[in-house]
Amino acid sequence: MMGTKILVVDDDVNICETLRVYFEHEGYEVKTANDGAQGVEFFKMYEPDIVLLDIMLPKKDGWAVCREIREVSSKPIIMITAKGEVFDKVLGLEMGADDFVVKPFDLKELAVRIKAVLRRCNSHENPSNEEVIKFENIEISLQKYELKLKGKSVDIPPKELELLYFLASNYNRVFTRDQLLDKVWGFDYLGDSRTVDVHVKRLREKLEGISDKWILKTVWGVGYKFEILQ
Repeated sequence: MMGTKILVVDDDVNICETLRVYFEHEGYEVKTANDGAQGVEFFKMYEPDIVLLDIMLPKKDGWAVCREIREVSSKPIIMITAKGEVFDKVLGLEMGADDFVVKPFDLKELAVRIKAVLRRCNSHENPSNEEVIKFENIEISLQKYELKLKGKSVDIPPKELELLYFLASNYNRVFTRDQLLDKVWGFDYLGDSRTVDVHVKRLREKLEGISDKWILKTVWGVGYKFEILQ
């Protein structure tokens, strides 16, 4: 991870300094911002490889910062917050966050999460599988990170596309939430199965009414599958 750039956006100066010292010692380059507006500005100037983003920020909260970053970049974002409610996690994931850490956090655990997220993202930057998956009214390209519905490109967060690509490339096969976490998020993902539910929900909103030849189906008590309808 030598030379990897981290942007920390947190209004707690002590937390920023602690993270800066720790991760610079680990070989990262670290930039810190103490409010949301500065966070967006530094992201555009600094072009970090990953963002550690607090939710409760002055000027612009973490949700607004996440939204603005996602408008211009798919670089990974780990949300860091003192709150631990499910609502915060679900909202963060829906807005495109890649992981979620609750304060107080262990620095070694955070380091593991950062490495896992970066490894997953880097592995998809140059995918070896160039195949475009096609069914009626849908095309999914993992190489281009592109989803086309009825011939038109549709904006989609990277993790949603990866999940859809995986299910569609293994059509008619049921996967449990844990299996999907393993296959799509990586074996060392430290989140929980609700992450899958959130992403499936968002995918269904995009795919509604696109075709009656296939469906993203819930198999109750088991998991999900991309089913080809006869």
